[in-house]
Amino acid sequence: MPRPVRAVVFDLDDTLLDHRGSVRTALSAWLPDEAAADEERLVEAWFALERKHYARWEAGQISFQEQRRRRIRELYALLGRPISAADDVDALFADYLAHYTSAWRAFDDVRPTLTQLRRLGFALAVLTNGSSAQQHAKVHALRLLERVDLVVTSEELDVAKPDPRAYRRTCDRVSVDPDEALHVGDRYDVDVVGARAAGLQALHLDRHGRGQETSGSRIASLLELAPRLALVT
Repeated sequence: MPRPVRAVVFDLDDTLLDHRGSVRTALSAWLPDEAAADEERLVEAWFALERKHYARWEAGQISFQEQRRRRIRELYALLGRPISAADDVDALFADYLAHYTSAWRAFDDVRPTLTQLRRLGFALAVLTNGSSAQQHAKVHALRLLERVDLVVTSEELDVAKPDPRAYRRTCDRVSVDPDEALHVGDRYDVDVVGARAAGLQALHLDRHGRGQETSGSRIASLLELAPRLALVT
């Protein structure tokens, strides 16, 4: 039988922050002609490049700035707009980033859920893969700093999810054993399978009903979380 949960560890992007929605808004503002022609193709191409090059940064193969440059070069090539030596790739990404940053929004269920969990006495943490500067900026922009006890990034830990050490080191920082922590996130492979492999309990946040987890371990909204935990603590 699982031990009572003492801490809830949240993923950040597409769990607390509407990353996909922010990207879609940013791309439409940054490349309006391409978005008007085929927004879905543009968005999916961007996410494919993000996954490809972000993974290389997490593996230590390239710098954070280089993964941004490669995404821009490859996106422009896909759009039939190859970048020349005279183009400032960093400036192009900065243009996109300004739109992306201004589009950051928390999902509607985030603040009420964190407030409820705090009242129930749970320790609350955020564990996110990514650069410390950007991920902490997101938490600050969403005004979540006063609602959680800890924000931990893969860059700070020097190891990224789904490596078991990322989850366990986060549990150490909130002073709970892994099996006393519940990890909640939108990615089944990382936020559920990875967390369970590290000894944590886990729930899949499946907002769109596309996941493969059983109904007992899946929630469609964070608003389901506090009532569920209140019954078992």
